[in-house]
Amino acid sequence: MTRTPRDPSRTGGTVAVLAFSGIVVAVMQTLLVPVVKDLPQLLSASPSDATWVLTSTLLAGAVATPVMGRLGDLYGKRRMLLISLAVMVAGSLVCGFTSDLVVMIAGRALQGFAMGAIPLGIGLIRDALPPAKLASAMALMSSSIGVGGGLALPLAALVAQHADWHALFFGTAVLGVLAMALTLAFVPETGSRARGSFDVPGALGLSAGLVLLLLPVTKGAEWGWGSARILGLFAAAALVLLGWAAFELRTPAPLVDLRTSAKRQVLLTNLASMMVGVAFYAVSLVLPQLLQLPAATGYGLGRSMVVAGLCVAPLGLTMMLTAPLYARLSATYGPKTTLLLGMTVIAVGYAAGLGMMSAAWQTVVVSTVLGAGIGLAYSSLPALIVGAVDPSETGAANGLNTLMRSIGTSVSSAVVGMVLARTAQPLGAVRVPTLEGFRLSFLIAIVAVVLGAVCAAFLPRHRERMTLLASSARDAAGRTEEGAERVAPAQA
Repeated sequence: MTRTPRDPSRTGGTVAVLAFSGIVVAVMQTLLVPVVKDLPQLLSASPSDATWVLTSTLLAGAVATPVMGRLGDLYGKRRMLLISLAVMVAGSLVCGFTSDLVVMIAGRALQGFAMGAIPLGIGLIRDALPPAKLASAMALMSSSIGVGGGLALPLAALVAQHADWHALFFGTAVLGVLAMALTLAFVPETGSRARGSFDVPGALGLSAGLVLLLLPVTKGAEWGWGSARILGLFAAAALVLLGWAAFELRTPAPLVDLRTSAKRQVLLTNLASMMVGVAFYAVSLVLPQLLQLPAATGYGLGRSMVVAGLCVAPLGLTMMLTAPLYARLSATYGPKTTLLLGMTVIAVGYAAGLGMMSAAWQTVVVSTVLGAGIGLAYSSLPALIVGAVDPSETGAANGLNTLMRSIGTSVSSAVVGMVLARTAQPLGAVRVPTLEGFRLSFLIAIVAVVLGAVCAAFLPRHRERMTLLASSARDAAGRTEEGAERVAPAQA
């Protein structure tokens, strides 16, 4: 395996462009949130059918993250990043020119394919940057998905309120083209390649298993959690994923190295990632609705769509600002401690939010605190993963980690959606969420964070930091065999 030499003069532009690409992907994922309640009318469809516009993006993104990560390891991460962005642009244009439900669902699925850009960006940073810049750069890339989501809410609301809603898709197409141009100009392809070939049966098996798993998770509240359809899908998902795992353990070049994924550091990090995903999405579902509900309910804050987006925007801004802070904390205490600190801040933010729902300024405070905690937690994850796997597996390993976050957000969406639906009360001709439902949703997020902290507590305290530093040192020396032999005793 070879590596391209690093050019220190270009690394700053590389990180900025990759972080921008991550933000573009997050904008794509979030752009329909301000108009989600209006989708049935806009698409001339029933509410249950209109939700497929969101579900299709989720399912496509879940499949794309591990697949594109592995393809990047094999054939070049920059190349696959460009392909991911190109598919997103194509999907954006499809959506921009249609109001047909089926075509819109297909376009949104193409957009979801861009979720693979996150693990690819982390892999490129691992390959291209010197050790001194690695921690903060990976932190920024990892948190970009939250940053973009936070920034997209007010911007998408402003566009939706003052222009045709199709302009949202044309905007993401322009951003995607810009990200591609910047990637071509500033992001070099690296020489890091994994051995073997692409595992087509493994990709198909994982795709089928994820669709069978996430479909009932996202549609359970609508179809009924105890219905034969939901239970049958869960059973089918278990059978397919077990068969897929058995196949992956026997194939010489698996899509996902399950033996590596079963390492304590990788497994516990992925489980913690899923819990952070649950916590991240809960606030995104609760606060915008609380802010926009009419004051006639007795607890709604009666704010416009744009104001609601601005009040939640600190969630993303704070995540972006915590990346440099993470680098300093991690250099001193290690990413495990930073992850635990982030989860503690998240729990404090949600606990405070239980009693801070009566004014718009209070939602700004809650968003800010939660953004700081989620930013620290998200920033810690790639360092823990990268420090536990071989450089040739960086893309696939981070793809799996990103997938676990996506599963967490899917579970959060399903559970919080069910809670808000079951606690809703009538307001005129419609049913609206209650204050009880909002607080219960925050309690669920607190439980998820506590479970994630338990997983993180069992991570090795120093090994992950030593492994990351040792592998970074090998990268800086060109990973020659002689250098590897000198570093190996230090890793033992």
